[in-house]
Amino acid sequence: KYLHKITAPCMDKCPAHIDIPKYVEEIKNYQYSDALATIRENMPLPAVCGRVCPHPCETACRRKNVDDSINIMVLKRTASDYEWMHKLQHPANTVPMKKKTVGIVGAGPAGLAAAYYLALQGYRSTIYETLPEGYGGGMVAVGIPAYRMPRHLLQRDIDIIQSMGVEIVYNCRVGQDISLAELKQKHDAVFLAPGAHRSKPMGVEGEDAGYKGFLKGGIDFLRDAYMHRPTGMGKKVVVVGGGNTAIDCVRVALREGCEASYLVYRRSRAEMPARAEEAHHAEEEGIDFRLLTNPIKVVGDENGWVTGLEVVKQQLGEPDASGRRRPIDIPGSNYIIDVDVVIVAIGQGPNPILTQSGAGLELRKSGNIVADPETGKTSRKG
Repeated sequence: KYLHKITAPCMDKCPAHIDIPKYVEEIKNYQYSDALATIRENMPLPAVCGRVCPHPCETACRRKNVDDSINIMVLKRTASDYEWMHKLQHPANTVPMKKKTVGIVGAGPAGLAAAYYLALQGYRSTIYETLPEGYGGGMVAVGIPAYRMPRHLLQRDIDIIQSMGVEIVYNCRVGQDISLAELKQKHDAVFLAPGAHRSKPMGVEGEDAGYKGFLKGGIDFLRDAYMHRPTGMGKKVVVVGGGNTAIDCVRVALREGCEASYLVYRRSRAEMPARAEEAHHAEEEGIDFRLLTNPIKVVGDENGWVTGLEVVKQQLGEPDASGRRRPIDIPGSNYIIDVDVVIVAIGQGPNPILTQSGAGLELRKSGNIVADPETGKTSRKG
């Protein structure tokens, strides 16, 4: 088996292996369209990756050995915004289209990227998306708040992909409105990219008591806020979790009108998976961070309303399987944070609707579909 190794450490760290040195050089030479073409060879959503990418490339940047890493992420935005602001057209797809078609489940980044590169090879594809029109983009659209990712620029990237010969069918949930078997009949191949839009539960007392003000998931809260549905926001909110979704939730809660917003995370700031700059912005906005703190009970009153979250303070012990130090309860350090809304944002998993409708798909314990790491093939042919 041949393993290719990329010599530029930034390119090696980039999950899409974009030719970073090449496009940075092109921007240096004012060749913005060439830089954009270089980016799009490996990733078709430059406006998105120029704004909300976790940019692992920058942690591996060689310039860091001298002073600070190059601002690789924002340079994508520079190239992309140049095309948009100068009203330049994306080059037309001139490849002759073949007879075979592909069905794609989900209009998130993976589904859109698959459709784009299939179109460049002459394959027409149809994307089936659960959400209504105007909400394409998956978690980028309904998970990342609009102050971080302007919707019109996300939509522009999607429009470009559609112009390549890609159709998007909105309001269509695979496994409910159309079955996997029907997709298999309609298309020569099927690509599954449904995302992980289900929040994981905390597993604490009072979580399943049905209290009003207990919002099951951060992902659902962010989606409702973006789609202008009622979010159930109160005066004081506590969000449990330490990732980017949790940070988005505490910041969106302020924008939804709450007066006090708390973040409860069981490890220290150094172990937080959220981007450091996101956490920093949240602090600037007045979010109250309760670190090394673990929830143990959702507290409610006799009328069925949330009145608080009981928590216990933590200390860090030995490292666990993830390499991070395991938090341990400090006996007798329990206290209650007085709030009327609790939001859980400790991780996401897949919705089983799709897999329940598709017989013969081998699953992992987590409910994720088993796929070959090299090819992405599942246990079902095609």
